Amino acid sequence: MQVVYTGADWQKYWLNSLKNDKSIGLVPTMGALHEGHLDLVRKAKSECDIVVVSVFVNPTQFNNQEDFDNYPNTLEADLAKLKEEKVDFVFVPNTENIYPEKPQLSIDFGNLETVLEGAFRPGHFNGVGIIVSKLFNIIRPHKAYFGQKDLQQTGIIKRLVKDLSMNVQLVIVPTRREQDGLAMSSRNMRLSTDERQQALILINSLEKAKQELLTGKAWFEIQNQINHDFEEMPLASLEYFELIHPESFTRYSAFDANQKSSICVAAYVGKIRLIDNLPIIL
Repeated sequence: MQVVYTGADWQKYWLNSLKNDKSIGLVPTMGALHEGHLDLVRKAKSECDIVVVSVFVNPTQFNNQEDFDNYPNTLEADLAKLKEEKVDFVFVPNTENIYPEKPQLSIDFGNLETVLEGAFRPGHFNGVGIIVSKLFNIIRPHKAYFGQKDLQQTGIIKRLVKDLSMNVQLVIVPTRREQDGLAMSSRNMRLSTDERQQALILINSLEKAKQELLTGKAWFEIQNQINHDFEEMPLASLEYFELIHPESFTRYSAFDANQKSSICVAAYVGKIRLIDNLPIIL
């Protein structure tokens, strides 16, 4: 496993890959790796000749400085996990490499960034769009791998690739969960014991809502019940719980079994913000 720190370092390996007609798979991460990340790595290894994992905590996608400052840094452990998975390259740039000066470019994703995460995290998807564009331009992968847990992020990146005619295929991998159902997240390690237990309200609410939708209960009644359920949890605070189209992210006011749909949730548990989603109709 080779660790590279700059785009220039990677360039010689990319040229060699190009010369030998090797396919490249990229797994972009912010480190603090868990089994969900490793699922992406394994999927990439099954489909590509060379796998590159990037580890970079991107400051431009944080609209909360405290969240950025407290984001886990576990690089040594991350490298050990990636070595065990026999990853070919790990790209570990520093902020000065990626942003030699403050970006002047701004990316407007239209309606995609005005709902859900976009509404609660202004500027977040602009930061995502810029760092993903940079990584694609530096690594030049044939395929890039992302997790379904960040559903709206995958929609943003699909739009980025389509509108800019980027020559990369996106592969979305299902959410990996803990045994009790909690979606794996680097943020989970920051939860206290009590918070970790109450965090289960996210997946429990999603599963409850899905079951009731499929048995014919009205969506507004389900939303009201979920709001009440969160109010009963002293450590949890709901931001949104929405039924949406999983590609346009249009919010539905009622369920239609003939339309694609997913439920998305975001909540604070203590001071930790968690998100999750569950497909209803694919």
